[in-house]
Amino acid sequence: MKIDGNQIRPGNVIEHKNSLWVAVKTQHVKPGKGGAFLQVELKDVRNGTKLNERFRSSETVERVRLEQRDHQYLFMDDDNITFMNNETYDQVMVPRDLVGERAAFLQDGMMCTLEFYEDEALGVTLPDTVVMEIVEADAVVKGQTQSSSFKPAILENGVKVMVPPHIETGTRVVVKPEDGTYVERAKD
Repeated sequence: MKIDGNQIRPGNVIEHKNSLWVAVKTQHVKPGKGGAFLQVELKDVRNGTKLNERFRSSETVERVRLEQRDHQYLFMDDDNITFMNNETYDQVMVPRDLVGERAAFLQDGMMCTLEFYEDEALGVTLPDTVVMEIVEADAVVKGQTQSSSFKPAILENGVKVMVPPHIETGTRVVVKPEDGTYVERAKD
C-alpha cells in the first residue's frame, strides 16, 4: 500500500532501498527555508541496522501489510522472547530487540499481537495498558497535593514512572507500556 512520506508513524513497516524497515521515531521538521519534511529513524527489520531518512509529503513509500496473529507470552531469556499461538500451540521465538524497552512490561500469560511477513515475526504489539504495582514511591510533601505535580515511583519491573502525589507504595496502577506513562489507579 502506497502512503505519503509524511504519513509514516512509529511502528510502521515500509519497503525502502530494497529492504524492510520499521519506523522507530518520527519527527515533523519545518525548517526556516524550504518545505517541511518528516525525519524518520528507521531500523532494518532483519539485521537491525539503523538509518535516518527525510521524507517529504510529495514522496510515496510502500507500507508493508503484515499479518497479525494473537500469541501468549511464555518466557524471556537473555536474547529471545518466546510466545505461543493459542490455536495451534506453535511456539515462536522473537529477538528481544524487536520488543525493545517494552519487554519490561511483559507479564506471564499476557496476550500480544505478533506481526508476520511471509511467516517471519517482525513486530510485537503489547496491550495498550498493563496493571503493575508500585514498589517504591517518595513520600508526599505537605501542600504538594494542591498543585498538579507528579513524583517519581518505581514499578515492580524496575521501571521508573511519574505518578500523582496520592499514589503510595503497594498501590496498583495502570501504565502504558508504549512509553511507560501513568494512566490511572487500578480498580481492585
